Amino acid sequence: MGAGHAHKLYRHGHSPVHDLPAHCKLAATFAFVLVVVSTPREAMWAFGLYAVLIAAVTAVARIPAGFLLRRLVIEVPFVLFAVLMPFVAEGERVEVLGMSLSVSGLWGAWNVLAKGTLGVAASVLLASTTELRALLLGLQQLKLPPLLVQIASFMIRYGDVITDELRRMSIARRSRGFEARGVRHWGVLAMTAGALFIRSYERGERVYLAMVSRGYAGSMPVIDDIAATRAQWAYAAVLPVTALAVCLMGWTL
Repeated sequence: MGAGHAHKLYRHGHSPVHDLPAHCKLAATFAFVLVVVSTPREAMWAFGLYAVLIAAVTAVARIPAGFLLRRLVIEVPFVLFAVLMPFVAEGERVEVLGMSLSVSGLWGAWNVLAKGTLGVAASVLLASTTELRALLLGLQQLKLPPLLVQIASFMIRYGDVITDELRRMSIARRSRGFEARGVRHWGVLAMTAGALFIRSYERGERVYLAMVSRGYAGSMPVIDDIAATRAQWAYAAVLPVTALAVCLMGWTL
């Protein structure tokens, strides 16, 4: 994967958050999400403070609020699920705007919305300030199983290749006057999917043989061994440590 390869969530910038090593940001994000999930749902004020922390990191990273909010759309299916919970859950009921809603369902919906939104926001913020290549290197630094890192690397690298292959096949179909307009064309689309699978499999074999011929023996060489200083670890720990303090207050107050 080339050093300049960036994904759509990434926003190029030069901020203290961008400059942190990827493994520091990965560890901080995971710890923050873990703390948020561990917070009692009744401590509603705590989730407000978590949102303030996310907003502060967003400001330090110089990420526009609109950029972050637009990418939170990915959690819409979870929002729809949460909206249904007060209607389908059992137990004590309460009248809200003339509707009979479950109390446990309301708490469950709040729990999913609050924790899910904060988790997605933290993940989007991580992706917005870290390139894909740096994320993979960060996973290596955190000692994730090498095979999983390689699978993720190849998946990311060749996702665009497969997409381009599918686009060329689509152009070839349209150049021959084909347009999928109903069920009767599903057979052609199924054959396209089959042809794409075969081409992808063959490409994978060719890439693997090329790697073996160049000395690949099951592990990728570590080209960039990026070490983090104590100051960088301390800087990255500000978010999860502050969140942990809020969580502890949520359990004690």
